[in-house]
Amino acid sequence: MQEKTHTHREDPEPAVPGLDLPGLRTDVDRALEDFLRQRATELATIDEDLVVQLDFVVDLISGGKRLRPAFAYWGWRGAGGEPDDTRMIVAAAALELLQAAALVHDDVMDDSDTRRGRPAVHKRFATLHGERGWEGPAERFGLGGALLLGDLCLCWSDEMLRGCGLPPDRLLPAFGYFDTMRTEVMAGQYLDLVTQASGSTSLPRAMRVVRYKSAKYTVERPLHLGGALAGARPDLLSAYSAYGLPLGEAFQLRDDILGVFGDPTVTGKPAGDDLREGKRTVLAAEALEAATPAQVRRFERWFGDPATGSQGVAELREIIVASGALAAVERMISDLTAQASQALARAPLADEGARDALARLARAATDRTG
Repeated sequence: MQEKTHTHREDPEPAVPGLDLPGLRTDVDRALEDFLRQRATELATIDEDLVVQLDFVVDLISGGKRLRPAFAYWGWRGAGGEPDDTRMIVAAAALELLQAAALVHDDVMDDSDTRRGRPAVHKRFATLHGERGWEGPAERFGLGGALLLGDLCLCWSDEMLRGCGLPPDRLLPAFGYFDTMRTEVMAGQYLDLVTQASGSTSLPRAMRVVRYKSAKYTVERPLHLGGALAGARPDLLSAYSAYGLPLGEAFQLRDDILGVFGDPTVTGKPAGDDLREGKRTVLAAEALEAATPAQVRRFERWFGDPATGSQGVAELREIIVASGALAAVERMISDLTAQASQALARAPLADEGARDALARLARAATDRTG
């Protein structure tokens, strides 16, 4: 790792009874494989050129952490849902297709070259265009293909959740949260777009983007979805918000730090990419607010320039550290994680194993290198 900015430790604690995150991931992966196998048959009956869409989706979802399905599953367990109900696994897995849609569209908006160590989907479609010798601009084809693929994943997420097998009286309230979740993440994405275009350095605006683009979508709403599918009471759903919102914000703030200081072999993104893209993150807003006028001038020289090389990235990192911005964001992560922990301790959970699991998920979300 080039510049280690936080401590990551392998958790030495014994496994919590009933908590098997690798096992849950395997079950989610299997549910996705079964669903996509059926979609492959549908696409192949339409036209063989559609098969590549499925290949790209399979590759895209293969590297995910499965955090959203995990929060949905433990939201279900915390509300008294049966541990081995495979219908809940299918419902939770649908969130990975929603995540895939968001990632494809996000990479188009950011014009990112890579995602999870592979070429971004719009780049892959552009390459396909070139390899096949098709007419017209390859880049335009790539953008069109990616937008359609993102929309397809969005449709499939709805279809997978609706077809999970749980009864309508549970699905209906759950879809209320699912619909709200999708609206919020799209709102957050647009706020992010506006923030970038306007060059805003406002800390409150940066935190609003964090909340709607990531925090609610990563933790709070998956918990609500799982809880609603198990028939959770309003007081538990409120407790899920008290735990999920600060934890989701801490998760995204850690992501912002990794976007600047992370090891590309772990994050799957080139080192310093967020700085070259000029991402108006909380980390950047803190740096610009706390920096001296001379530091601000140096920062603005390199920030947001796609041609910024290793020297410029190193100087930007130095300013972020020297201004106290990195330390300030680390404190925010600690404070938010503590808030989440306190809310979890008070939550009226039906399954005490869920409390331990959610505490470990909190550590997984905030104490990470990628």
